[in-house]
Amino acid sequence: MASANQLKALVKSHLEGDDERFYSVAIQLAAHEAKAGHGKLAEELRDLVDKAKLQRGKDSKDQEKTVPIGRPKGDLAGLLSASLPKNRLGEMVLDDRLDYQLKRVVREQRQASRLLAHGLAPRRKLLLVGPPGTGKTLTASVLAGELGLPLYQVRLDGLITKYMGESAAKLRQVFDLTATARGVYFFDEFDAIGSQRGLANDVGEIRRILNSFLQMIEQDDSHSLIVAATNHPEILDHALFRRFDDILYYDLPDETKTAELLRSRLGNHSRSSLSWKKLSENARGLSYAEIVRACDDALKAALIEGKDSIGVADIRYALDERKQSKARFSGKEFL
Repeated sequence: MASANQLKALVKSHLEGDDERFYSVAIQLAAHEAKAGHGKLAEELRDLVDKAKLQRGKDSKDQEKTVPIGRPKGDLAGLLSASLPKNRLGEMVLDDRLDYQLKRVVREQRQASRLLAHGLAPRRKLLLVGPPGTGKTLTASVLAGELGLPLYQVRLDGLITKYMGESAAKLRQVFDLTATARGVYFFDEFDAIGSQRGLANDVGEIRRILNSFLQMIEQDDSHSLIVAATNHPEILDHALFRRFDDILYYDLPDETKTAELLRSRLGNHSRSSLSWKKLSENARGLSYAEIVRACDDALKAALIEGKDSIGVADIRYALDERKQSKARFSGKEFL
């Protein structure tokens, strides 16, 4: 039998005129019936969905249409911030492994109906791991932009409270919404709620919300993407890792990726004789975000000073300034 959330999502999507979500939930129902051994009913449901798509002139390109954003209301307004990102994968400088993994997620989501019809589930529960500034937050925006979905960022300041049981109740509201409002649900700084149970500084309410999260993500069978990001995977509870479909690892850029990033940001504003490979040595130890900020600093300085182009000295100065700032903050010097 269909779950209560699926039935509610089916009716709500029909009332809102959201055809794509209606078809998606209907295919989920067909897959559920197929697993339950009701093959004839599952086949009839899939046939009805296919006929409905044909009658409305649907085709494969509809997968890329933007899903209408549902603005969080009531208690949810304090738990989620909603946006419709326009970011694309082409904007990111990624190593081959990460590029493949993210493209695979997008492909599986675009072919979700086909996979679900065969009893297979597309990847949609992702854990992003890596140092700050390496692209984890941008990844959530890119996935939303590529799939035409709203991005719902979970606000931890609204989620975590000191009152017993209240945080878990709020988390339940978020997971209930994943079934009725398809989107990318992003838990940044996930270690705030996912730290290992039993640590010396363990707080009772944090333990309760972690236990609740483990149960809810395990039970979640919505068509939304759940994306969590952390800078500190070593303190995450080990039970979390098997709840995610994929764990994506982010690193600081090597010299090749740094040169590519510098060229993409400054190539149209610099002299043709620049050696991006040599300049990349000046960015050693900086994250993608810090290199982008350094590029922006160099561009702003050139505009203010009325320069026609940016030279080696301008870029090196901006990169060195970022490195010095980071070294003072961390108490470490770069090699």
